[in-house]
Amino acid sequence: MNLIKLQTFITLSKCLNFTEAAEQLYCSQPAVTMQIQSLEKDLGFPLFDRIGKKLFLTNQGEHFKPYAEQIINLVHSSKEHIKQLDNLAFGTLSFGASNFVGVYLLPAVLSNFTKKYSGIKINMNITSSTHLINMLESNKVELLVLSNRIPVDESYFATNTFHQDKLVLVVNSQHHLAQRKECSLEDLVNETMILKPSKSATRDYLEGEFRKHGFDFPKYMEISSLEAIKQSVIHGLGISVVSDLAIKQEIENGLLVEVPVKGVEFQRGVMYVYRRGTHLSPAATEFIALLDQMSLK
Repeated sequence: MNLIKLQTFITLSKCLNFTEAAEQLYCSQPAVTMQIQSLEKDLGFPLFDRIGKKLFLTNQGEHFKPYAEQIINLVHSSKEHIKQLDNLAFGTLSFGASNFVGVYLLPAVLSNFTKKYSGIKINMNITSSTHLINMLESNKVELLVLSNRIPVDESYFATNTFHQDKLVLVVNSQHHLAQRKECSLEDLVNETMILKPSKSATRDYLEGEFRKHGFDFPKYMEISSLEAIKQSVIHGLGISVVSDLAIKQEIENGLLVEVPVKGVEFQRGVMYVYRRGTHLSPAATEFIALLDQMSLK
């Protein structure tokens, strides 16, 4: 087995078309066929089924794919890490982040990082927590930055919570609570709360916090996008609880108003995650150092 065979398999598993795979790999179609047949011989089981004119991964192929990706990504990472040992004048910092973290928290950190290491290319993948965990498991990224409400296997992953994110109740400037210095939970009984969909980590956290105070919203609206939630509040569709980092500009421009809730505080931790026993690149190590500095402020 060699890396060329593995890369051929990964490429073909994604496009499921020999001609297209050959074009992507800059080789002939017979060469792709030969590499796949050789790999199947090495492994002792078939990786693809052809049904009519369509190609499908076999059950063995489906299970083998993440291992093949992990091997290829690990080789690429090792080359990248070795390049950075001499200096951090060039290289890549590749990591994943959840939507809120990647959009509102990390740009300021990355700005400081690039000022110090201008030659390092930044590759930040913003996607769902489930996809992020899969990316980390397959070595597509070195680390993740996301809410510490996301469950991870701590026997396999190392974690550290470096930041506490404050969430606040917001209304639009015309709302009857906008002029209040604070409100009570009872003041919110007839309001429409705009929330992330169920099974969202933020949704689960907020519902849990409200339940601690014996409160539940009789009326609510579900919206998956944080930006859409903010716009919905601005246009009077309801109220919401969001990170204070996400609404700074809207507050400054008078589009949204923060209203403290008497006796209730919302905070969630933000953590970074990496595989235990892994050798982080010098770039990733320096990036983590900047994240750790946030916890000291």
